[in-house]
Amino acid sequence: MITYFDGGMGTMLNLKAGELPELLNINDPERVYAIHKAYADAGCNIISANTFGANRFKYDNVDEIVKSAVKNAKKTGKKVALDIGPTGKLLKPMGDLDFEECVDIFADVVKAGRDEADLVLLETFGDLYEIKAAMLAVKENCDLPLVVSMIFDEKARLLTGADVRTACAVVEGLGADAIGFNCGLGPKQMIPLVEELEKHASIPILVMPNAGLPESVNGETIFNVDPDEFASYMTQIAKMGVSYLGGCCGTTPAHLKAMIEATKDIEDKVPEFKNETIVASYSKSVDLSEGAVIGERINPTGKKLMKEALRNKDMDYVLRQGITQTEAGAHILDVNMGLPEIDEKEMLCSGVYELQSVLPVPLQLDSGDAEAMEAALRLYNGKAMINSVNGKEKSMKEVFPLAKKYGGVVVCLCLDEDGIPSTAQGRIAIAKKIIKRAAEYGIDKKNLAVDALVMTISTDTNNAIETLNAVDYIRNTLGVNTVLGVSNISFGLPNREAVNTAFYTLAMSRGLSAGIINPNSRPMMNAFFSYKALAGKDESCQEYIKSAVDTEIVQKTENLDLKTAIIKGMKEESARCAKELLENTESLVIINDYIIPALDVVGDGFEKNTIFLPQLLMSADSAKAAFDEIKAHFVMSGAEQVKGEKIIIATVEGDIHDIGKNIVKVLLQNYGFDVMDLGKDVKCEKVLEEAQKNNVKLVGLSALMTTTVPNMEKTIKLLHDNTDAKVFVGGAVLTRDYAKMINADFYAKDAMESVRIAQEFFEE
Repeated sequence: MITYFDGGMGTMLNLKAGELPELLNINDPERVYAIHKAYADAGCNIISANTFGANRFKYDNVDEIVKSAVKNAKKTGKKVALDIGPTGKLLKPMGDLDFEECVDIFADVVKAGRDEADLVLLETFGDLYEIKAAMLAVKENCDLPLVVSMIFDEKARLLTGADVRTACAVVEGLGADAIGFNCGLGPKQMIPLVEELEKHASIPILVMPNAGLPESVNGETIFNVDPDEFASYMTQIAKMGVSYLGGCCGTTPAHLKAMIEATKDIEDKVPEFKNETIVASYSKSVDLSEGAVIGERINPTGKKLMKEALRNKDMDYVLRQGITQTEAGAHILDVNMGLPEIDEKEMLCSGVYELQSVLPVPLQLDSGDAEAMEAALRLYNGKAMINSVNGKEKSMKEVFPLAKKYGGVVVCLCLDEDGIPSTAQGRIAIAKKIIKRAAEYGIDKKNLAVDALVMTISTDTNNAIETLNAVDYIRNTLGVNTVLGVSNISFGLPNREAVNTAFYTLAMSRGLSAGIINPNSRPMMNAFFSYKALAGKDESCQEYIKSAVDTEIVQKTENLDLKTAIIKGMKEESARCAKELLENTESLVIINDYIIPALDVVGDGFEKNTIFLPQLLMSADSAKAAFDEIKAHFVMSGAEQVKGEKIIIATVEGDIHDIGKNIVKVLLQNYGFDVMDLGKDVKCEKVLEEAQKNNVKLVGLSALMTTTVPNMEKTIKLLHDNTDAKVFVGGAVLTRDYAKMINADFYAKDAMESVRIAQEFFEE
């Protein structure tokens, strides 16, 4: 039968101004227990400890708070979930929180609660990187079952851009025991999300919606779905096939009781196993079975300029190679930093960090050094390809535990202690051995991609046939995806591109899933797209074929202009371009002709859901780097800097979440506005004082928690009664109608909307 979590502790507490929910575990435990008991009496099987925001950013007594909270929940006699929410911070490079520090913050909570809790619930997470940090903290510090619940928006995306398939691949890869959604949406709006998750998940599903959308009535926040309506929608969701149900903001014991009564006779259902071989970045996923191009250019083998760049730690050169390949059509980038004279671990980690900062495509981490591989896998934001393991026992003992811990698709080389077999049968035998050993480590064959190994035909004319036969058997008989380093086939021959193209097409026809190729080669990319179109695998490829005759698919990035550098999110390149332009171009011309147009391109992509938050922020940082050069030029020349219109932004009293506010700040500053950031947990009187003192005409207010929205309403009233300032509001709990009800002048659905509001306001 379905197992039931409880409902919205935060909204049930009905916090007064200045109260912090987790402190009540110590200061007023009876109040917290009464809510736990009400949910238990309603029929909930699992009670979530009141620990959602218990982290060192808010408290210096996390251990005491968590232990008290778990003890309080245990009194109900039900199973207890150690409830862990996000830190409220953005991780580097988008924010200032280091990944390992984030792991350590979550580890504090896990260590405090692991002895008494029955499971761990990660909920309301919107960033895959923070999810990874939290999951590692759990896995490294306890053996409790782990449930991961995420907050998706109405576009079915996480805050940092991942869709459901991408998020599912990463979370399953990291070893979650169940996966699902909570907060942000009501039950009706969550139905399409559940449908999508059913297509990709192979583990139990959890669904915990809000009680509809929030509304303000007489200064209080209420939700517009009553218990009966909530139960009706949750019945639909239960019949779709889930294992766990519960509620989030606004769901009272009455909501949960009605839901349980309506669904108690519906059998729980674990989704069928999905045989998808998925690799992913923070926002994009690639299914190898659909065909993929792996760009080979970030590899020093046979590449003089790349070797020089690695020796000089020239990451701009590496980034340009990544950008060029991505624009040419590569779905995945191979990243190999192996040179004898450099620190491979340091360089591989640096390459991963920089590449995933500016590019949304997944990466294939390519190293024979187990220590370097683990460091890079830990840092990687997504589900990587791991290149590689082979049939040697030492290799399998090193690589498979890493793949099990961090997730990933492992490239399996058909060689062992005896070298590379000359026949297809020999390579197939090694492939079978590797597949069997992977299963012993708990790694399914869907997370493997076998490399049958390409040997040049210049030494043996049978090499191509043997490789193709091996690919055919591995893909079509063993049912495992395949990968090949295609260009090896022509080593030592003239006119290599012609040979490579012919072999690539043959390999795809025999079952090659992913070719490691040079995507800057037009014939090779034409071969890929043409094959997919001719094989009926991708209708959109036909458009590519028609346009390929007249369109260059390879864009040169050796000499980027400032606008392009900002769009691509290349900070150092942006600063260099701005500095060069300042030698003979007016500052305002640079701002108006390069910086603002670049930000507009990125902003438009963000609003159209083609560019996501990490890219948006990296572009903003690149624009800032250019602005910094302009400011330095002003100082050196003695000229007076022109300041933009003043805007105050603040997270309202009682709310310590400032991710959204900080994003807005960065973008507004880079559009030239003079932003006064008052911080988080800001009293309404402080906002009024600063607005009056600085004669500010536009104020932005942020709130993440429904319990703090009344303070937003109070702040708006105070400003309207005492100044002529206008107010725009934003935050996960707000809607346009809700903003109107609390008398806000403008509603910003996201950071770019804040920029549009400011631009239009000051133009009037």
